[in-house]
Amino acid sequence: MDLQEYVDQFDSMTCIMSVEKKPNGYGKMRIEVGNKAYIDSFKRNNDNLIDMPFGNKFVPGQEYTKYIPKDLNFENFIYSSAILKKPMHAYIHSERFNAWFNIFSLPIDFEDPFKCYCTYTQELSTDINTNSLQSLSAKTISDVLKTCIKLRSTKNFLKTMDEVIADIRNICKANFCCIMLTDFKARKCSLLSENAAPEIGKHTLMDFLNDEFINYAKSWLDIINGSSCLIIRDEKEMEYIKEHSPSWYESLKSAGIQKIALFPLRYNDETIGFIWATNFALEETDHIKETLELSTYFIASEIANYKLLQRLETLSSTDLLTGVRNRNAMNNRVIQIASGRERMPTSYGIIFADLNSLKAVNDRIGHNAGDKLLVDAAEILQTTFSGSSIYRAGGDEFLIIDLETPKEVLSSKVEALREKSDNTNNISFAIGFYYEEKGGDIRVAMREADSRMYEDKKAFYDRHPECRNR
Repeated sequence: MDLQEYVDQFDSMTCIMSVEKKPNGYGKMRIEVGNKAYIDSFKRNNDNLIDMPFGNKFVPGQEYTKYIPKDLNFENFIYSSAILKKPMHAYIHSERFNAWFNIFSLPIDFEDPFKCYCTYTQELSTDINTNSLQSLSAKTISDVLKTCIKLRSTKNFLKTMDEVIADIRNICKANFCCIMLTDFKARKCSLLSENAAPEIGKHTLMDFLNDEFINYAKSWLDIINGSSCLIIRDEKEMEYIKEHSPSWYESLKSAGIQKIALFPLRYNDETIGFIWATNFALEETDHIKETLELSTYFIASEIANYKLLQRLETLSSTDLLTGVRNRNAMNNRVIQIASGRERMPTSYGIIFADLNSLKAVNDRIGHNAGDKLLVDAAEILQTTFSGSSIYRAGGDEFLIIDLETPKEVLSSKVEALREKSDNTNNISFAIGFYYEEKGGDIRVAMREADSRMYEDKKAFYDRHPECRNR
């Protein structure tokens, strides 16, 4: 068979790949020949939708890694077609080229004792083409559509993400699946949702998320290297991880993970997180890849929208001077609690802290000094009542809601702050503390704490009458 003559029959961008036969897998993969459309893609011109590796002139018979970095997904795709004789199709978005690829591969019945062959055809577009989705399997379309409907109709984003990640784990037939969010600029990562198979017991990523975990996530980007995902199916492929990230390899081995499917979540050319599934069913590999390559596109978009709304909510609920929550956030929180939309424990503490002498400072030194006094006061409250919700209720008044600290511990914190406040050289607060122990109405607790705060303020000025006009 004349391979060049064969490939020239294709109108779309097509090449013929060869795969060396090996007793325990496969060897080198080469691009044997390409048609005119494929070869022209290596030439610089304004018609190219993507930036191909210009300067690497196409030479028939070269290993594919001469033109793009080693890619396990690509190798598995070609192996399945050339060696396993399976017609292959995928519709993916490539970060490496920032384009959508509609790719096909057909096995070629060509006698060669050392190699197997297949075609590789790709159609490219800068935007998603819904017509190309029609060639996906019915099962994939159904699973992706199910995810999209849940995401678009949700009224509780976090609950819906729990449902979506449970669905994904079931699709993968994996023992564990999760979504982790990343902020590489701030060097932080956080868990959004996770789901574990009942038979593996209690298992949470939170046990492993520390300050160093972000280094693992950075290594994932290097390993994926612009591909759509990383799928590790056996010990041989695990060696690829060992070569690029020995510490992650050791972590996986110690956790008993033999197989992992890792998909980056990308939005606006930024990686905002990852989905991964561990010890998945090998027979589901193709379906996992096809489904999650598309699902992650929609999931990432919804996560980005959620994070934007969170930032807007933070801006609208944060006091810009002190950094604590503002009165609007306080009112909304109280309404949520009073209406029963937020469950409260039976026991909780309410503290009002009013800054003494703020008006005097504003009048005597100026409002800049008063602003600094407020900022310093907020920092003291955040340090003293760390873990509590702190609100700036008014000009010089702060509210603290504490749902977790035992009464004795919270009382000792209040008394320590009150003792410091009695020294007029310190930043001074009038404090009202009320501890509810029977699950009573928070509005009643707030009124009682507010009343006690005014009593404390009166007592302070009775002891220090000179501070009234300071």
